[in-house]
Amino acid sequence: MPKLKTKSGAKKRFKITASGKVKAGVAGKRHRLISHNSKYIRQNRGTKVMADADAKVITTWMPYG
Repeated sequence: MPKLKTKSGAKKRFKITASGKVKAGVAGKRHRLISHNSKYIRQNRGTKVMADADAKVITTWMPYG
């Protein structure tokens, strides 16, 4: 059986935690931030844990964790 390929975009954007959850950077932080209030910008710093439904799809793109 050949090895499965990892999606290159997924390995750059997501990390799998030790417990198997998927971490990702928060969307909406690149440009046009003047239209967002301070609370939005502050709460979306760093990374977030993806929802279970999204994580299921992402883990299929990264077969070897």
